[in-house]
Amino acid sequence: MNGSTSKITLFPRPPVLFCDFDGTITLSDNIVAIMQKFEPPGVKPIIDDIVSGTKSIRQGVGEMFALLPSSKKEEIRSFVLETAGIRPGFPELLAWCKEHDVPFYVTSGGIDFFVYPLLEPFGIPADHIYCNGSSFEGDNIEILWPHACDDECANDCGMCKTTVIRRFPRDEYYRILIGDSITDFAGAKLADLVFSRSHLTEKCRELGLPHIAFETFHDIIRHLDQGGLSS
Repeated sequence: MNGSTSKITLFPRPPVLFCDFDGTITLSDNIVAIMQKFEPPGVKPIIDDIVSGTKSIRQGVGEMFALLPSSKKEEIRSFVLETAGIRPGFPELLAWCKEHDVPFYVTSGGIDFFVYPLLEPFGIPADHIYCNGSSFEGDNIEILWPHACDDECANDCGMCKTTVIRRFPRDEYYRILIGDSITDFAGAKLADLVFSRSHLTEKCRELGLPHIAFETFHDIIRHLDQGGLSS
């Protein structure tokens, strides 16, 4: 038996990874950074409503980007590409997944026009990247929602991470979520194991969910090599 196979058999079922993008793969939350940089009038009350739960993520994100003119598309994209930064160890985690034949999915509440360019150097198949869409045909940016909630989710997520996760039944897969914030809370409740940062760590502690806090993807690789929580 080779090393690759023996490591995977440490898990009770074949593992599959679902990884957040903003603030997880990237060092910063790009939507927050965009709004702070371009400061469209009226954005702060929308952000406050999202944080308080008064507005859903889908409604709030759609309203925030609708405050920005479509003419700023390239300026916004360039800003994100120049400032986002990739968390250390990300290429190595992708290599680990490839070596051990572990499916890796990006589950992002971000927007296609900056998510895809940032991920392009890493060779992730397009059908393994879930994010929101965008249209620049009108005067202002319109966010599109190709991965909306299924009948089992009423959170109006926009890009519904739990819908993606449910496509991999718990009795067939060991579902691992990697994330950091409010958009990952619902998915964390479905996962067998969570690698968490920031607000997600606090929520996992509050709910008693199985989780391991991390800073870089090197931390995650080390735990995966040891069977996750078994370390």
